[in-house]
Amino acid sequence: MKFATFYHEGRATVGLVDAEAARVWLLDGLLGRPAGDMNAVIRSFADIEGRLAPSGPGIALDSVRLAAPIPRPLRNVFCVGKNYFDHAHEFSKSGYDSSAGPQASAVPEVPIIFTKAPETVIAQGEAIRFPTGLSDSLDYEAELAVVIGRGGRGIPKDRAFDHVWGYTIINDVTARDLQSRHKQWFIGKSMDTFCPMGPWLVTADEVDPADMRVRCWVNDELRQDASTGDLIFDIPSLIETLSAGLTLQPGDIIATGTPAGVGIGFTPPRFLRPGDRVAIEISGLGRLENPIA
Repeated sequence: MKFATFYHEGRATVGLVDAEAARVWLLDGLLGRPAGDMNAVIRSFADIEGRLAPSGPGIALDSVRLAAPIPRPLRNVFCVGKNYFDHAHEFSKSGYDSSAGPQASAVPEVPIIFTKAPETVIAQGEAIRFPTGLSDSLDYEAELAVVIGRGGRGIPKDRAFDHVWGYTIINDVTARDLQSRHKQWFIGKSMDTFCPMGPWLVTADEVDPADMRVRCWVNDELRQDASTGDLIFDIPSLIETLSAGLTLQPGDIIATGTPAGVGIGFTPPRFLRPGDRVAIEISGLGRLENPIA
């Protein structure tokens, strides 16, 4: 199933999406009561799943305005750095990686975890604001994001997928010069509008996260094209690492890392500029597209 947050008749609401038919059904109507926001849907999903089936004509998808599926995450978005082999090497050689050592150590031995502030999140179609006066090295990162459905601490790899509710697309927008200058990644990745997300959430039963194609275009030029099968640390490893001493909560989001082909991977680097458009597609998850304003 696919679920979207969108604006209908002047208010934000949650709906069940049929992407092929381009229709959406209000969860309030399907349940016969207020469904709450997406975080509430995730928390109560086991109780309501059996009642969530399209009924009636629904609403044309192009007649509503999509919000990010989780417009304001309850906590920072967990992110993973250098989690594809080719990207780990291109980043370490770029001169922007403050964590880089000798080339032999470009590939991390354990997951590199950082976070993005909840306020970074924006929706499909919303503008990424160019940080004029703060950075001139704006970059894109297409990423598969995991949404936790059942919380837990000390989750072993062999039970990790029991805790996954679903997936979405994230663009981990980054100011590379700030990322390098501050010797850590939070500021360069947590400016307002630096986390486009969407267009919707897809439940875990609909996709195979071990073999999903991740592609990114800038102004219709294909820049990134890889498979999630190339992840250095797979999703169970990431969940085990994060939950070892930190209790994961329903609605937590884990962005799993980006493949090679980001702007700093070119010589010279090819950074984003106002007027550019970044589009990301991941198998089964739809298309996330945002302009730079």
